[in-house]
This record gives sequence, structure tokens and C-alpha cells, in this order.
Amino acid sequence: MTFNPDADIGGGKASKRGRNAGIAVGGGLGVIALFVLSQFLGVDLTGLIGGGAPPETESSLEQCQTGADANENVECRMVGASASLEAYWQQEAPTVGLDYAGPQDLVLFSGATTTGCGNASSATGPFYCPPDQTIYLDVTFYDELRGRFGSSGGPLAEMYVVAHEWGHHVQNLAGILERAQDGQTGPTSNAVRVELQADCFAGAWAANASDVPDESGVPFLQPLTEAQVRDALSAASAVGDDRIQQATQGQVNPHTFTHGTSEQRRQWFMTGFQQGAGACDTFGEGQLGE
Repeated sequence: MTFNPDADIGGGKASKRGRNAGIAVGGGLGVIALFVLSQFLGVDLTGLIGGGAPPETESSLEQCQTGADANENVECRMVGASASLEAYWQQEAPTVGLDYAGPQDLVLFSGATTTGCGNASSATGPFYCPPDQTIYLDVTFYDELRGRFGSSGGPLAEMYVVAHEWGHHVQNLAGILERAQDGQTGPTSNAVRVELQADCFAGAWAANASDVPDESGVPFLQPLTEAQVRDALSAASAVGDDRIQQATQGQVNPHTFTHGTSEQRRQWFMTGFQQGAGACDTFGEGQLGE
């Protein structure tokens, strides 16, 4: 997915933080944090509990002003994705009966960062934190997505990750996200349903992104190509429970699923892409697919 070079992305919600990795993280994460910080990889965060951490440094993303900047730089691309997603959901939310307000921030961090859900490191991967309504992302995750999990990469694949986490914010506003806090896992669990719905929301945004304009009327993004859609589907399938379990454990245990299979993640992205956000009901009986 390519940004229109003249598009104004300066209004995108994003900031940048940094801290040396290898921290020992303070306690008090709680049930919500343990869920949301599991994100794409199903990471067990209980091992992060420990002591204090050095102070963070902050730097500006003011250099990210145009679509041309987003096309050339991954951090600016995240700023652009934020601007596009905010504009899309402002338009889309009323059609699905949602009183919408955007996330507080999209934090691009390096090494580790402090969040409303506790401290987190790059190993946590991308996640949405409900208490501070903020998305956290270390862009080095994209290298791991390609190198470790076999995604084809590409700009739309990168922005799919942000769109998925933005979907969790929409779920939080709608009172849906809390359903995944019941502690249950498995192929029909609420945890899986929440993740697949976020994939569906990401697909709905992707299909409409080239029609969403900046404040001057210039569309943020150019129309998608088939290759870019394949990149997004590759990213979605790369983080399926079955694929990750097979790669890391040598076997698949459906009883521990928290995010859905590779095929389900592809299917629900395409459901949103083809039918829109109104079709993203993953909680209906028999809705999850294979």
C-alpha cells in the first residue's frame, strides 16, 4: 500500500520512546495486562515480573508530515497509518452504532517502555493497552515477522499490524474486548473471537483506505494492488496459533489457541475486506470457520 506523496499525515497520533532492553519489570500487571500483552505471539508475561527500570528517552516524529515521508520511512509509515485509521473509524463508527473516540496514542518504542498495563519489552510484540487506550509497537517486530515467522513483508503487512491493534481499541469502546478476559482458551474461546474480529476490522479498513482523505481532501493512500493484499494475508497467517505452535513446539494444541488458525485469520481479514466492518461478527454461532 502506497501513500499519496502529497497526503498530509502530520495529524497522525504517534510518539516515539526508547529504553535499553533487558529490564526487570515491576509487578501489578493484572488480568487485563496479561491478556493484552500476549498480542500476536501468545507470550507468557509472568516471567517479566521483577524490579525497576532505567528512565525512558523521548524523541519527536515531527519529520513525518507527508505521504512521501511515509513511503520512505517505517516510523513515518506508522504515523500515516494512524492518520488513515483515525479518519476511517471516524467515518465508519456511526454505521456500526459506535460512539467513537480514537486511541490516546500510538507509541513506537525501542527496547522497552512503560505502559498503563505495566512495563513491556520488545519481546512482547505489538499490543493494545485498555487502561491507557494506547497502542504500543517496536518496529523491529516487522523484521521478526519476516525472518522468524515467514511473512512476505511489505507496507500493507506492516500497517495491518497497526490496524489490528486499532481494532482492539474499537472493541474496547464497544465493550467487546473484556469478553476475552474470562481466562478461557481454545478454538471457540472468546479470546480467539476477539482476535479474529480485530483482523476483520483491519480488512475493512484496508479495503476503504484509498477512499479516506486528509483534511484537504487528498486520499491518504493509493488503491491496493493484489500483491499488497497478499502481503497482508501473509502477515495474518504468519501469526496463526497453529503455525506458531508448529514452529516453536513441533506440534499443534488447539486447546491452547488464543488467536485463531492461520486460515481463520486470513478468512476474517478477507471478510472485512469484502463485506465491511458490519460483517465482523465473530461471536455468532458457527461463525468462526476452519
